[in-house]
Amino acid sequence: MSTTEIFLIAMLLIFVAPYLVWRLGRTDYVAPLVIVQIIMGIVLGPGVLGAFFPAYHKFVFNPDVVKTLNGIAQWGVMLFVMLAGIELDLKKVWQYRRESSVTAGLSLTMPLLFGCGAAVLLMSYPGWMGPKAATWQFLLGTGMACAVTALPVLVLLLEKLDILRQPMGQRILRYASLDDVAIWGVLALIMLDWERIGRQLGFMLAFALLTVLFRRLMARLPQSDRWYVALIWLIACALGADWAGLHFMVGAFLAGVVMDADWFGQDNLDTLFKNVLLVLMPVFFLSTGLRTKWDLGGYAVFFAAGLLLVASVGGKLAGAHLAGRVLKWQRGEATIIGWLLQSKGLIEIIFANILLDKGIITSETFTALLLMAVGSTMLTIPVVHPKLHRAGNRGLIGQASS
Repeated sequence: MSTTEIFLIAMLLIFVAPYLVWRLGRTDYVAPLVIVQIIMGIVLGPGVLGAFFPAYHKFVFNPDVVKTLNGIAQWGVMLFVMLAGIELDLKKVWQYRRESSVTAGLSLTMPLLFGCGAAVLLMSYPGWMGPKAATWQFLLGTGMACAVTALPVLVLLLEKLDILRQPMGQRILRYASLDDVAIWGVLALIMLDWERIGRQLGFMLAFALLTVLFRRLMARLPQSDRWYVALIWLIACALGADWAGLHFMVGAFLAGVVMDADWFGQDNLDTLFKNVLLVLMPVFFLSTGLRTKWDLGGYAVFFAAGLLLVASVGGKLAGAHLAGRVLKWQRGEATIIGWLLQSKGLIEIIFANILLDKGIITSETFTALLLMAVGSTMLTIPVVHPKLHRAGNRGLIGQASS
């Protein structure tokens, strides 16, 4: 068979398998389609399909096909991360800065500390820390992976729970937005390469100067031209960041965060976001699944995933409850907010991909983080839905922030 035919077989697997599991299994309450796609990416990877059908797996996912899939996946994730950056509404964060900074700060710091503690335990055994990692990079990277909140997936979950446009939903988005900025900032710190520090400082300086010119240009362009110019800006920022050693996804996020949603229209952005999830991101999930490994043994990887999940959930809940005490929230609010903020989804997977690319974590740690992200997100709606129902009966959901 030709490479094109084998590529199309791989694409059929990518789109047919998750859809059938999601639709026939009616998993939407526990696992939305995006989570099923992530799980199927793992199943189609070398650890499951490759273990049971090694010859078939090697035939379908041969090097030429994988290169093509990786190219599509990189473009899809660049668009996704740019849209996540555009979604950040820092003006509202500033408007409610005390409440937002206290909640976001504690909700980031506590799981970071819990995650660092989990990383210390993992470092006691060989095979978890990447070959290019300094100890502080592995600790901070693993800790931040536990502290991530998946902003785009959080939007989908809030929409499913019917609180996206309500005051509580908007509060949670503000907290997640501030955490998102901090997480990408810490990621840039982890990526610092002292041998290329001149390049990295040069990129940041050029980015700051060009952002001023870019924003002036976008304000004057008609909306139809803004989309095209935004894509050029995205590619240029991703290229510059990767050249500087910061990783192209850091550049993609920076490209989005300096754009205003008003330039494109919220409905148009929502449509593009859904189309990227539908058309491109399933390929990213598969390419992510192809990177999973179980060489240390399945039990060890599952133990690490469970440890990281406890650190992530426990840290977020602890941070939210501390914030609730400081800000005097009503009973039940902290638990709901903590559970929603602990959902990981795509951003954590993107974060883990970057750590793996840079050699800070091993493929086994990456697999554990991937399983943790899946478990974290799947727990969210089943746990939060009944709590929201009870909170709604007490009149908490419609209340604005203090």
